[in-house]
Amino acid sequence: MRILVACEESQRVCIEFRKLGHEAYSCDIEPCSGGHLEWHIRADVLPLLNGNCSFQTVDGIEHMIDGKWDMIIAFPPCTHLCVSGARWFTEGVKPIELQYQARDFFMKFVNADCERIAIENPVGIMSRIYKKPDQIIQPYEFGDPFEKRTCLWLKNLDPLKSKNMVNPPERQKLSSGKTMPAWYSKGGKDRQKNRSKTFPGIAKAMAEQWGKVDDPTEPQYQSAHRHSWQHYGITK
Repeated sequence: MRILVACEESQRVCIEFRKLGHEAYSCDIEPCSGGHLEWHIRADVLPLLNGNCSFQTVDGIEHMIDGKWDMIIAFPPCTHLCVSGARWFTEGVKPIELQYQARDFFMKFVNADCERIAIENPVGIMSRIYKKPDQIIQPYEFGDPFEKRTCLWLKNLDPLKSKNMVNPPERQKLSSGKTMPAWYSKGGKDRQKNRSKTFPGIAKAMAEQWGKVDDPTEPQYQSAHRHSWQHYGITK
């Protein structure tokens, strides 16, 4: 399948799909940290959402997608959408326009012309503005001993099945009496960036469970590099 993994610099999901033979590309305005420049599109993802597009991966190779993507998995930025940041808008610390922009960006993925779509975000305002998520998962349900409630909005994709369940670590108690996952406070200046990365177990589950072709006789199309023999319908 031809798969667009939107707003992913870590390439964790992209790599897992590639391991299974799918033609997956990560796309983000940030440089990739996964090490595969040949699979990363460093550009605005919006012009690519509906397929029928051309793009250049970071290694300089140009590609074309004829028709729609077979699947889009999106990780839109959550800074202005998550519950933990909501008070900055209600208290007037941040302009509400930022939240509106983040909402509209999220909805671009909802409305993309693609048959299979998954959108990931933490618990936040989209559960109220758009609809409740189809599933809420935790990293420890997929083998990673961490806690982070993660929402999934799914179109023509089954909810992920828990695999390799482990126990979550103890929570950190704050002076207010509230608790939070201890790893949230770690990571230094890159804390926010590291917290946004998909956990390996979840990435693997997405590929293994969503990467199956419904019909084994369904033809598998490969995008061709621009100006390649395949692009012009010529076989050697």
